[in-house]
Amino acid sequence: MKSIDLHVHTRASDGTCSGSDVVQLAKEQGLSAIAITDHDTVSGYFEAAAEGERLGLEVVPGIEISTKYDRAVHVLGYYIDPKSPSLDPVLNWIVHDRDERNRKMAELMAADGLPVSYEMMHEKYGEVIGRPHFAALLVELGLAESVQDAFDRFVEKGQKYYQPRTILPLDRAVQIIVDAGGIPVLAHPFQYRMDDALLRELIEYCMGFGLKGIECRYTGYDGEMVAYLEALAKEYSLIRTGGSDFHGTNKPHIALGRGLGELNVPYEYLSELKTKIRL
Repeated sequence: MKSIDLHVHTRASDGTCSGSDVVQLAKEQGLSAIAITDHDTVSGYFEAAAEGERLGLEVVPGIEISTKYDRAVHVLGYYIDPKSPSLDPVLNWIVHDRDERNRKMAELMAADGLPVSYEMMHEKYGEVIGRPHFAALLVELGLAESVQDAFDRFVEKGQKYYQPRTILPLDRAVQIIVDAGGIPVLAHPFQYRMDDALLRELIEYCMGFGLKGIECRYTGYDGEMVAYLEALAKEYSLIRTGGSDFHGTNKPHIALGRGLGELNVPYEYLSELKTKIRL
């Protein structure tokens, strides 16, 4: 059975691998297709797509947008037009807001005497930086034992160096994906810690704005969880997707295509996505 991974991040957002590196790794591991779903940007897709064409690996254009509901919710968008003019104003605004947050975090750390500046972070980690990079720096400076430890004690919400971002409303994020010709999918539903009634409420709310799918297979989801989500997908006539949420060394325990080792996303899921494109 052909396997795929429809939830992959590159260093264009908060991953550590280039688009080319991700495609090469996917090819080595025998995957048939991957989707590049960087946070709030499509810039990582182009390099991956070029390498995919060279190596004969299918690369799906995608995005993952952070949104605000009654809690943080993520929406995946597949087969968006990465050159759609409808994306630029919104993504540029998101990037500006994120950069302002990063600048404030760097200033807080510098005020405590840490050798950190906004400019240095860009020089060290590249154009796109985020909390994982600040966490990695804290590990490098000996102030945290691991990236997770740095998050828990320094850069997670409520901690010393955390700074909030302005997040798009959920309905707006779904509409942005639709306007860019894409297929909106609810990402990792169990991460929102909702009971059945609340999750159904979320799904129905999103469907009102164009939601077409739900991520049924995800790193850490067992057979019972997958069966429950696939039953919901069938009940609501939603397509099924799945992926590892691969981030490279920023989440070293998560392997591309395999998650924690047991993940297996069948090519059938991608075939379902493609039927929505033709509708």
